[in-house]
Amino acid sequence: MSAPAQASRGDFHRLFALITANCVDMIGFAIVLPLLPFYALNLQASPRTIGWIIASFSIAQLVSAPLWGRVSDHYGRRPALLIGLTASAAAYVVFGLAESVWLLFLSRIVQGAGGGTTGVAQAYVADTIPAAGRARALGWLSAATSLGVMIGPVIGSLAAHWGRAAPGFVAAALCVANVLYAWRYLPESRKPGSQGSAPARRPVWHAAWTVVRTPGSDVSKLIWIYGVGMLGFTCLTAVLPLFLGAEFGVNEKTIGYFFLYVGALSLVMRSLLLGPIVDRIGELWAMRVGCAFLIVGLAAYPFAPTLWSLAIIIPFVPIGTALLFPATTALMSKASQKTELGTTMGVAQTFAGLARVAAPILATLAFQDYGHAWPFYLAAATVALVSVLAFRMGHVTEAVPTAA
Repeated sequence: MSAPAQASRGDFHRLFALITANCVDMIGFAIVLPLLPFYALNLQASPRTIGWIIASFSIAQLVSAPLWGRVSDHYGRRPALLIGLTASAAAYVVFGLAESVWLLFLSRIVQGAGGGTTGVAQAYVADTIPAAGRARALGWLSAATSLGVMIGPVIGSLAAHWGRAAPGFVAAALCVANVLYAWRYLPESRKPGSQGSAPARRPVWHAAWTVVRTPGSDVSKLIWIYGVGMLGFTCLTAVLPLFLGAEFGVNEKTIGYFFLYVGALSLVMRSLLLGPIVDRIGELWAMRVGCAFLIVGLAAYPFAPTLWSLAIIIPFVPIGTALLFPATTALMSKASQKTELGTTMGVAQTFAGLARVAAPILATLAFQDYGHAWPFYLAAATVALVSVLAFRMGHVTEAVPTAA
């Protein structure tokens, strides 16, 4: 076997280990997420408080992500990933033992801090896979995430039959097994001496403020579309258990099957149908159609009189997001200067992170104070307002490099 072939095989083994660890980590995350609102309600928390509990994860993740990036640059990707997985295991134990609302807050904050290693996982791929295969590898990483989101809630609902603490302990056990697996099979990806001296760069917050000040450029428009799309989607996921419980009597023992349905639709869209659709209609129209599906799906939820009619409405949102987010990201990569691509993607994730903080707070406040339908109406209206930008954009071409 030639040296390039051996290197390729070694890269595949490392990528497979990372994808497996990421999938198992997401299974643990998805075990507890749908159950959280029901547990909080049992502890007499209001919907508004539940919104803050959900948002606390994203706040901790938003704060910790840059720190994890620096840790991984200095000490290596592997130690950062192992510490993050261990933090998640501890968070799930706290979730299983939580008998007060503040412990639910603590579990989410610890889990969010550990979950700030998403960027480290992406950097691991960049270290490991040549540029030509990097997009495909990141797609596999995303598919593994979708698979975990699909499987985890079902495991959580089944574990809930064994008692209130069981789902948290099952998630923690999976995390411990995942730490051991990663310790054994996930080698360090950074080569010795690869840290070097990076050129000084402006902070992401400076670039984010530029998007706010100059919203007319293609990159700014795309970032706004991406961030507000994430806001609408997160509003839905934040109140979905509360909505299904209040309207249809769904509880912690049955909620998992709804997430299984949504996850399966998302997995099929992203792994099988997205590529042919984009080849057929192009990225710009895929983004526009994704916006339209997301808006219709959000607005239609409150009109479902039965679970069977809701089953017809549910696919609109996963179809919409499966088209919207990858197409918008691809267009951002075209519109950005290549030297600024990392900054652009970082700003997009910053806007998405802020959306994941704001959405649970706003959605649960509307649910509690104005009625069960209002989170969906407000989310649909916000996405519709910003999606006008998608229909006012012309064809996006590759950015011309600026002169040095």
